Amino acid sequence: MRRIRRGGSSGEILTMPDSDRSDPIDVAVGSRIRVRRQALKISQSALADALNLSFQQIQKYERGANRVSASMLVKIARKLECSAAALLGETEAHAGDAEFLQLLSAPGAVDLLTAFSKISDPAVRSAVISVARGLANNGSRCKVG
Repeated sequence: MRRIRRGGSSGEILTMPDSDRSDPIDVAVGSRIRVRRQALKISQSALADALNLSFQQIQKYERGANRVSASMLVKIARKLECSAAALLGETEAHAGDAEFLQLLSAPGAVDLLTAFSKISDPAVRSAVISVARGLANNGSRCKVG
């Protein structure tokens, strides 16, 4: 709950729900939409055009900032060639899937995983993991470009 003062500094204080915080379910649904969209190599703009929405609306759905209605969820699922249940997480087999989906929803994660899976040499894979871990540990000090 947040407190809002009405009428300036001397006005009455109202208690309002924290509606500006995304519900974890909405965030999880948005993550699944993003991961599925990226796996199909569909841009936010292309998905938005297919649904007659703005790409900003797709961004809000994927971040969980805006809740996806049931009808829109079904439309998104059709465009992403999956079931609405899959986007809701009803088909997930393991409890750890939510964390995995959150990791995959990071920008570039699907691209990185796709490229990594094409590396056949175990030594090169190990080197890529070492570089990624090093960058993650020193990320605040690394500047690219």
